[in-house]
Amino acid sequence: MAEIKIERRKTGWIWVLLALVIAALLAYFLLSNKDNDTKKVAETEYVVDSEGEIEAYVVFVGNSNEEMTLDHAYTNEALLKLVDATEAKANEVGYEVGADLDKVTEYANTITDDAYETTHADYIRKSDDIIANILQNIQKENYPDLANEAKELRTASESINPEVLTLDQKAAVQNFFAVAADILKKMK
Repeated sequence: MAEIKIERRKTGWIWVLLALVIAALLAYFLLSNKDNDTKKVAETEYVVDSEGEIEAYVVFVGNSNEEMTLDHAYTNEALLKLVDATEAKANEVGYEVGADLDKVTEYANTITDDAYETTHADYIRKSDDIIANILQNIQKENYPDLANEAKELRTASESINPEVLTLDQKAAVQNFFAVAADILKKMK
């Protein structure tokens, strides 16, 4: 008699499917755990001691041997450090800065894009106005005894003429940085 061979169906595709499901679950757990770690880091960023950021700004502005030059590297770095110090102080007192400081960062980076652009003073003035507004609002809510300093900061910001080249008004820009350092030091 002839033998009838019975072939079993191959179940290899089941193992492949099972391996894909296990890989997907493993990837899900790894990525969701990574997101939780990122959220924990983001949450701890708001618990910032503003004194460190303020001190970094004050030291930079007060002890800087850098000159304001055509590349605006000094002004850029001073603005970025001022943004950090202002944001740290705002976070410390619970003041919401929104996207204002992002705009200042954008302006600070714009002034280094083209050394021969003639609109740098306008970007610096806009940045200084935003920072003066934030610090003045923080002052009103938390430091009422610093009203004169806030007014002086506003005046220093307004003394920067957007129509004049930045290098022709170095003293006004540096004065704004010095007055901002003074009010930040006093906000303890």
